[in-house]
Amino acid sequence: MVWIALLLVSLAAALLLPRFALIRRYSDQIFSTDSAPSRTTAIVFGAGLRRDGTPTLVLADRVAAAASLYHRGTVQSILLSGSTRAESYDEAEAMRALAVQLGVDPADILLDKHGTRTLETCLRASQSFGIRSALLVTQRFHLPRALVLCEALGMEADGVQADLSRYSTRSRWFWEMRELPASLVAVLDAVRARQALRDTAEAVALPDRGDPHGS
Repeated sequence: MVWIALLLVSLAAALLLPRFALIRRYSDQIFSTDSAPSRTTAIVFGAGLRRDGTPTLVLADRVAAAASLYHRGTVQSILLSGSTRAESYDEAEAMRALAVQLGVDPADILLDKHGTRTLETCLRASQSFGIRSALLVTQRFHLPRALVLCEALGMEADGVQADLSRYSTRSRWFWEMRELPASLVAVLDAVRARQALRDTAEAVALPDRGDPHGS
């Protein structure tokens, strides 16, 4: 029975510690829309569509928060990242339509239709869109995980909380529980991403080891 108790304690610690560590690490890098520092781009993470193809309340709040940053002049462009499962399910396009409705110039909107995971959104923002400085726009529960991943990929990032509506207690409870395993996975992904960046930097810095006399 003792080993079972130890196993349960170890499993609980493995889930709880990464979450609490990320919350503490990034608490000073999470802002409201009116206090956020200026960055080049706001990155908005997908959060699902309703049956009619319009953004869910959570996603609509994220787009609205990004639009607010844009109109304040805090950012100059917005990257909308979402998944595309079928012709009738296109998160990025639904986000774009809402952003334009909220007054964002279409010329200042970037679309990523392959943002299936937080990691993929951060990776594509860095590698495909060349974004080096950004505000990450999502609900507060999601921000620590998003920040550790984008920073691990070499991005200078801060978070902006998009909690504009009153969400149900049930939803909040579900989100917090989901963040426990997700935070552990994010920490592991961040470690791998940082190591990959170091390996790349070292490979670039290595001198030419070819035959100095030619062949």
